[in-house]
Amino acid sequence: MAGMKTDVLFFANDVLRPHIEKDEALLQAVHVACLPGITGPSLAMPDIHQGYGFPIGGVAAMDFHHGVVSPGGVGYDINCGVRMALTNLEAAEVRARLTEIVEEVFRQVPCGVGGQGRLEIGASGLDRILEEGAGWMVRSGFGEPADLARAEASGCLAGADPDAVSPRAKQRGRPQIGTLGSGNHFLEIQQVERIAEEEAARAYGLHAGQTAVLIHSGSRGLGHQVCTDFLAGMGAAMKRYQLSVPDRQLACVPIQSEEGQRYLAAMRAAANFAWANRQAILHFVRAAFKKVFGSSARLSLLYDVCHNIAKRERHCVEGVPRDVLVHRKGATRAFPAGHPEVPPEYRHVGQPVLVPGSMGTASWILAGAEGAMRETFGSVCHGAGRLLSRNKAKEGRTAAGVRQALAEQGIIVRSETGGGLVEEVPEAYKDVDAVIETVHAAGLARPVARLRPMGVIKG
Repeated sequence: MAGMKTDVLFFANDVLRPHIEKDEALLQAVHVACLPGITGPSLAMPDIHQGYGFPIGGVAAMDFHHGVVSPGGVGYDINCGVRMALTNLEAAEVRARLTEIVEEVFRQVPCGVGGQGRLEIGASGLDRILEEGAGWMVRSGFGEPADLARAEASGCLAGADPDAVSPRAKQRGRPQIGTLGSGNHFLEIQQVERIAEEEAARAYGLHAGQTAVLIHSGSRGLGHQVCTDFLAGMGAAMKRYQLSVPDRQLACVPIQSEEGQRYLAAMRAAANFAWANRQAILHFVRAAFKKVFGSSARLSLLYDVCHNIAKRERHCVEGVPRDVLVHRKGATRAFPAGHPEVPPEYRHVGQPVLVPGSMGTASWILAGAEGAMRETFGSVCHGAGRLLSRNKAKEGRTAAGVRQALAEQGIIVRSETGGGLVEEVPEAYKDVDAVIETVHAAGLARPVARLRPMGVIKG
């Protein structure tokens, strides 16, 4: 395509490739390859599908000093991500009281489109959250100090500016701390089905039959509004900087411009909000487990990793270390063993990589591998990847039918709405095992453990 400044590299096996080629996701990856300052290839993970501007499952690194930042490369749900906590309870113990714990978690963690939270956060408190992220929550009594050591970036990006976040974004976000949201966001009570790599599993504290909790949520209305606000002014800014792109949804500005720096400051603030949100959710899940299983019930954070973000990182490009702004949209960081940003207790095996599947299927814990640093700027897939649109997923299905099908697999589901449940049926997603096989074969990450859901909470 005319205007391409680099190649497109996508990862898929024979099972996934026909699905990937059905929509315009690869064309979007081609369009990304046209962006000014792109460094290395435009990358497409095996869970890729069509998104806003950038494909979901796309990765692109921009020269930090001469490239551009694009809100479409982060998305509307800034720092949508996953957080996994490991319990000291076996699956058999939890199954015996599964309905009770699902109901209690559903009471403790509000979900749905609005999702009014249980915390009363004032204006000054919100600004502190936007600056300090999960750390503010922990210091305010909503977590444990160890939680921060086991989160990407310790749950806080430096350089966040609450003043770059509009009053409307703050108004939307303030009531939503500690809420799950809707769409594909969920909270699952899972069991470790099998271990694929013993060494990493020991480092992570995993064993077969263990109960875990996986939280998938992001920056809620605040992050959505930040993206909306900055996209609104991008067109005029592009004219000032004489920038053109093949798709208007790829609106962008120079990273070092006033507009670029202000967007990044607001994006970081929204990312910090998301980390604080997942921290609060974990706090209330801990309370639910203690209420049902007693004070001895423990949930220890394994890791928290985001998959919608733009971060300044240092990577080798054609053998030369360079500062780049890595856009990961529906893609997860996967740093290998020895990387200084991996928590010390995991450093000898690599960063935990959390890859949720879909209701009724499986999720995976991987370990970052050296191949990701060579090929994908330390990135892998973020999930199974959507196969059917939400409207297609609804065809011929009812919420009652979905609940019944899951119940036959031993999975209890609690959902705020029937429509949200039907949109997220397992058939709406690609085969997560095929996705994992692809990244493993490519040397991007190593499978460590496969988990299956027992209880599901959705918006």
